[in-house]
Amino acid sequence: MHKSGFVNIIGRPNVGKSTLMNALVGERMSIITAKPQTTRHRIIGILSGDDFQIVFSDTPGYVRKPTYKMHEAMNSFVKETFEDADIMLFVTEPSEAFNEDDPIIQKLKGLPYPKFLVLNKMDKFDPSVMDSYEEDLNKLVDFQKVIRISALKKQNTEGLLSAVQETLPEGPEYYPKDQLTDRPERFFCAEIIREKILLNYRDEIPYACEVVIEDFKETQTNKGEKLARINATIFVGRDNQKVILIGKNGLAMKKLGMDARKDIEKFLDYKVFLEMTVKVRENWRDDEKMLKHFGYNM
Repeated sequence: MHKSGFVNIIGRPNVGKSTLMNALVGERMSIITAKPQTTRHRIIGILSGDDFQIVFSDTPGYVRKPTYKMHEAMNSFVKETFEDADIMLFVTEPSEAFNEDDPIIQKLKGLPYPKFLVLNKMDKFDPSVMDSYEEDLNKLVDFQKVIRISALKKQNTEGLLSAVQETLPEGPEYYPKDQLTDRPERFFCAEIIREKILLNYRDEIPYACEVVIEDFKETQTNKGEKLARINATIFVGRDNQKVILIGKNGLAMKKLGMDARKDIEKFLDYKVFLEMTVKVRENWRDDEKMLKHFGYNM
């Protein structure tokens, strides 16, 4: 018997959803930083065995008070996950408070398929705190399973994976067994650049940027080694953001390029020539046309 299904991961920003999916899939599918709203798109990670296939879906954290149309688009990715799951993993931690009227709680209540409560950061909270938090959430939603983990330290992630496999319905092979994701390489290259922006810049700058890979060509060096020539555009919303991004004498941009190139080379496993430019598109986070261009559902 072959078991398969779509396992969607939801939760508020910065609770460890991307860290969890990377731990479960065993590959670096989603960028991870300590900053909220790191994940902006829905990202698929596929884990396959001889008799099973799990299609994990990492989603943006649900933005409770959207400031921009981009936030509304991110929330739409979250809403989609309630419609096409076989199992839902609700990831949270005791520092997050929920009540009966919370939109996520309301959505979870009506789901007809299994719901797992995944309590993350078990290494940081006293067991009595976790017990109390678990009890409160179980009063709000009827969870089929409650599993405590540390996604960062990979504590009990194997236990969670086993519980998912046991609960999967019988089903077909949705993707080739050797496929890891539904996203192309250029998507992950753009995400790596955006991750480095999140790590290298402060305040509003990381949230005002969007990265697009304009050109991705595979070629060879003079020594016959594989080489990717990548042209990326970083869009910002205002002129002063462009100035900050580039930095004095272009030093900030140079460091960003070096950091991004190193990680892209690790991801692709061959050499990369990376060229980046910065363009200003005023208020792109509220521009529906630009948001569609960047891959957001509008």
